[in-house]
Amino acid sequence: MTDTSKTPVAKDTAVKKAGSIWSELGPTLAFILIYNVLLRFPEGDGLLTRDTALYWATGALIVITFAVVIQKLIKGQRIPPFLLVSSALIGSFGIAGILLQSKIFLFVKPTIINLIYASVIFGGLAVGRNIWKMLFHTVFELPDLAWKTLAIRWGLFFIAMAIWNEFLWRSFTEATWANWKLGNIVITFLFALANTPYTLKHMTAPAEPDDA
Repeated sequence: MTDTSKTPVAKDTAVKKAGSIWSELGPTLAFILIYNVLLRFPEGDGLLTRDTALYWATGALIVITFAVVIQKLIKGQRIPPFLLVSSALIGSFGIAGILLQSKIFLFVKPTIINLIYASVIFGGLAVGRNIWKMLFHTVFELPDLAWKTLAIRWGLFFIAMAIWNEFLWRSFTEATWANWKLGNIVITFLFALANTPYTLKHMTAPAEPDDA
C-alpha cells in the first residue's frame, strides 16, 4: 500500500515555496509591466508620460512589496528577514527618489542596497557575529566554518551585484536597466543554486532524543 502520510506535508511545502517565489517575482514583474506600458505614452510634463515611467514603476514596486509583507502578517506567516530588510530599503530609497524626482537616485538604489547587505555581512564577521547564520540558522544546521564560507560568498556576491548595477545603468539605456531587474533575480537564483551542493554537503541532522 502506498504511504500517503507525507503527501499533505509535501503539498504544503510546495505551496510555501511557490508563495516565496511570487513574493520575489510579483513586485518585479509589476515594475517591468508598468514601466513598459508608460513607455508608450508621449513625452511631456504631464503626470502620465514617458518621462515619468520610472517613477510610476518604482511606486508600484514599493506598494506591491509592502502588500506582500502585509498579506503575510494578516495570514500569520513567518516573514523572511531579508524580505523585511529589502522592503524597508526599497521603500525608503524609492520614496526618496520619487519625492526628489531624481532618476539617478533610483539608478543607484540597488547599488546602495547591495553594499549595505555586504557591509552588514562583513561587518558582522569582523566583530565575530555571523549575520548569515543568524538569518538562516532555523532553515539549515551547518558547522560554523560552513556558515562563515557562505557568508563570505554572499557578501562578495552583493559587492559584485553593486558593481554590476553601476556598470549597467552607466553603460546602457534606462529601459535596458529597468527591464534587467528580472535578470538580476535570475542571477541571484543561479548563485543560490550554485551554493546548494556546498550547503547540502555540510548540513548536519539535528540530534534525535534518546529513547527511554
